[in-house]
Amino acid sequence: MSYRIPMGPFHPGLEEPYKLEMICTGETVTDAKLHIGFNFRGIEHLAETRNYIQVIALMERVCGICSNIHTLTLCQAMERLTNLTPPPRAQYIRVIVAELERLHSHVLWAGIAAKLMGFKTMFMTCFEIREKVMDVLQAISGNRVNYAMNRIGGVNRDIEDPASILKMLEALEREMLRTIIPIFTTSTTARSRCAGVGVLTAAKAASVGVVGPMARASGLSQDLRRAAPYAAYEEMEFDVPVQTEGDVRARLLVRALEIMESCKILRQALGKLPPGEIFVPVEKYAFITGTATSRAEAPRGEVMYSVSWREGSRNPARVHVRTPTYANMPAVRWMVQGARLADTPLIQASIDPCYSCTDR
Repeated sequence: MSYRIPMGPFHPGLEEPYKLEMICTGETVTDAKLHIGFNFRGIEHLAETRNYIQVIALMERVCGICSNIHTLTLCQAMERLTNLTPPPRAQYIRVIVAELERLHSHVLWAGIAAKLMGFKTMFMTCFEIREKVMDVLQAISGNRVNYAMNRIGGVNRDIEDPASILKMLEALEREMLRTIIPIFTTSTTARSRCAGVGVLTAAKAASVGVVGPMARASGLSQDLRRAAPYAAYEEMEFDVPVQTEGDVRARLLVRALEIMESCKILRQALGKLPPGEIFVPVEKYAFITGTATSRAEAPRGEVMYSVSWREGSRNPARVHVRTPTYANMPAVRWMVQGARLADTPLIQASIDPCYSCTDR
């Protein structure tokens, strides 16, 4: 006998409002339907009423966890419409803040995953590490969430104490190697809850177009930092972690390994941070008529901005955003098929969803 079980739009197993309607036979999920649209904010329309400075502050509010990557991608698009190239030091600072944000996002997700698996001690360990990352971001920008670092033609703030960031990296790497990665990879509980659960094959991942850690956990080696470098990523040496199993455990491992790669990138960027200006001094930005697009590798995957402008206008004619969760969320339907009903909260959490930034 088949029956329908709705999870959401408001549910203890969901971090944000959306609805996953599962069709079950007994305790086994045979199919699912995804419903979004519970958190519409009209940000893209509001962007048309803001000038080129205000729109940066507005788009930073698309996502609280990934606020920096949104303004970075937006500014890169607007720089193409103004023919401005940020100075080398600004490009390095953009990489540093982007990787710190990636650390923050991945460690936060690891804590949430641990909580859903019943590892409350691991949850507290992850959030303690998260606090260290946020302390560094606050020291650089003055803010713990929205950093207001990016501007057209560069960044707003310099990094004056690279040694403090290196100290945090040492503590983070030590805790990752000593505690988080060993427990997530060797624990019997973690294996039983994650291994073979929520499998997304490489063929299905490619056909539905997933991005970021979701794609890399299914064997697709795609990362814009390597495939289409921006800022100063072309000067960085790093690996792109890939797993082939496509299950929850693979997605967990990819993010854990990416934390280590982010630390590697940060060490290089801080060690090679060039001197000079942090932005191009311009009294008034001159936009050309046209549309520019920009892509960047957010913690959850590719984020893309399309910005249209009319010459002589202070406001954009159109700002369109495609967030990584928008690309990843259709895969939930395939990931829960054949899974136990009790595993569906962990499966949907394994894509690290941000449905609020999808519902713009």
